[in-house]
Amino acid sequence: MIIKRKYERIVFAFVMSFIMSFIMSFVITFINLGFIDGFILIWLEAWVKAFFVAFPVITIISPLVKFLVHKLLKD
Repeated sequence: MIIKRKYERIVFAFVMSFIMSFIMSFVITFINLGFIDGFILIWLEAWVKAFFVAFPVITIISPLVKFLVHKLLKD
């Protein structure tokens, strides 16, 4: 599957939010509950909710972060 470069920002936000929400929801669910019965189902529910928040946030915030990083770095 080839995606046009003009969609790079959206694809980046999707992949980044998918991976980060997956990992962070697992970690936070484990910290709060430990490995209890039903852990996987509880974690996956938390992950879906986290992803639906993370995707628009990363889509909106990533240009600002990119700008700030470029300001912090020297050529």
